[in-house]
Amino acid sequence: MVKVCDDYLKLPGSYLFSTIGKKVNEFSVANPDKKIIRLGIGDVTRPLTPTIIKALHDAVDEMAVAETFRGYAPDLGYDFLRSAIAKNDYADRGCDIKDDEIFVSDGAKSDSGNIQEIFSKDCKIAVCDPVYPVYVDSNVMSGRAGSYVEKEGRFDKVIYMPCTKDTNFAPEIPDENPDIIYLCFPNNPTGATVPKSELQKWVDYANKIGAVIIYDAAYEAYISEDDVPHSIYECEGARTCAIELRSFSKNAGFTGVRLGFTVIPKDIEFDGVKLHALWARRHGTKYNGAPYIVQKAGEAVYSPEGKKEIRGLVDYYMRNASYILEGLKKAGYTVSGGVNAPYIWLKTPDKMTSWDFFDYLLNEVNVVGTPGAGFGPSGEGYFRLTAFGTYENTVEAVDRITKL
Repeated sequence: MVKVCDDYLKLPGSYLFSTIGKKVNEFSVANPDKKIIRLGIGDVTRPLTPTIIKALHDAVDEMAVAETFRGYAPDLGYDFLRSAIAKNDYADRGCDIKDDEIFVSDGAKSDSGNIQEIFSKDCKIAVCDPVYPVYVDSNVMSGRAGSYVEKEGRFDKVIYMPCTKDTNFAPEIPDENPDIIYLCFPNNPTGATVPKSELQKWVDYANKIGAVIIYDAAYEAYISEDDVPHSIYECEGARTCAIELRSFSKNAGFTGVRLGFTVIPKDIEFDGVKLHALWARRHGTKYNGAPYIVQKAGEAVYSPEGKKEIRGLVDYYMRNASYILEGLKKAGYTVSGGVNAPYIWLKTPDKMTSWDFFDYLLNEVNVVGTPGAGFGPSGEGYFRLTAFGTYENTVEAVDRITKL
């Protein structure tokens, strides 16, 4: 008789954004005359830029000619893309990362969920609280998170690092030493960042206790302050303890195109085993590579024209972020984020729960956001709005909210 994986049954309810989607769809069906403004899921709204579109068209044309047709992509990704990444994202920032330490994939979400497969089930994980749900859920599925304690909203084998107003929504070194530490800066969902000196403390700590940092840098393009690092490899010693995840979704608008990469330096080694070799084995066995067409589009992101256009996209969304941040502040809300990240983190009014505030905004002004409680227990009483809508919808949403 077939048995299902019991670890999947430990997951409470459905995936956060699936739950939001269901609620919004039900409201939409019941209220077809209402214009719903969606500032919940971090999906982009601006079209792909001309340079990227041209690269896609050119690559499609190549696929129609026998001499330039491509089949399976190389395991790690095409040399032209990995070389562009290594130079622009790392060498130009003074980071020592080689081409063959970069693994091209279909996005940071996939990699952030899959990376845990190369670690023992006995490893103890530490996560920021609140946190991007995939980090925790993927470890639940693998049997590493323990049991869900419903009254606490947490799993009993996970080390939660509270990110509260008192800590400037950044984590502090935990009392219990973990084996795997998940960090995300600029942070999703709070938009918080840390200066290089603080990130260096995490690198030093991981090296001292023999832990690995899984560093999600999906939003690095939104950093505007000089003392905030764009990569963990700007810190001394990171090559021996840090894995970095990157995405083309939030900077270049590839949410529907799908492209990202993971960096694993060859210096990370435990019990004589290099993590680079393990991920290469996993990658080669379970993944056939991002399409050539998409990787050519990724290469175009690093061209002079591409960089200029991408800067324009980021500036567009950060204009939205600033409008939300300042508009809610003037209306008396307690808000943060929106400076180095496209997310605004706000305290719910009148001691409303996160989900109550979600329902309140949806029903009263037809605006969708994300309940903070969906990101972890410390997210209760908070709410996330994204800056990825159109400017016109962003202005209208803020106007609706501030008139409540």
